[in-house]
Amino acid sequence: METHPLQKFRFCPVCGSAHWEINNFKSKHCVDCGFTYYGNPSAAVACFIQNKEGELLVCRRAHDPAKGTLDLPGGFVDLYESGEEALKREIKEELNLELTDIQFFQSIPNLYEYSGMVIHTLDLLFTAQAVDLTPLRAADDVKEAFFMKLNTISSDDFGLDSIKKGIIAFLKATT
Repeated sequence: METHPLQKFRFCPVCGSAHWEINNFKSKHCVDCGFTYYGNPSAAVACFIQNKEGELLVCRRAHDPAKGTLDLPGGFVDLYESGEEALKREIKEELNLELTDIQFFQSIPNLYEYSGMVIHTLDLLFTAQAVDLTPLRAADDVKEAFFMKLNTISSDDFGLDSIKKGIIAFLKATT
């Protein structure tokens, strides 16, 4: 794993200088132009959706990282989006579902490896209800989606650390 979140960024993005130095544990500073960049976490969302039987909707990841493992539906927050807007968009893209009764559950920091770089994220977990489950279909980053009884869920089957922690907290809160 990288020793600094901005290790791969070797030149100042403002002036192009190679005098782009570590400033502190999350920033780099340009000695030539004075610009300082902070490597703050990217925001991501995930959702706990249950059916009328109380089973949890889970997904199988279609791509790395953690390809083939279980996950909650969700994804990254786009520019100018709130967490709730991102959640609605991602659930529509991945599962063809509309959400209602969105409630914040918890946030968990995570490390997400993408394109050979470790991205620090802050994962925002929500609970929500689907308006209607009949249009459910796996698409985009989801290989398959299905419901699981809560007593059959193991956090070890989920590939991302933040989602594992979220599953543990959710199961503790609901059982």
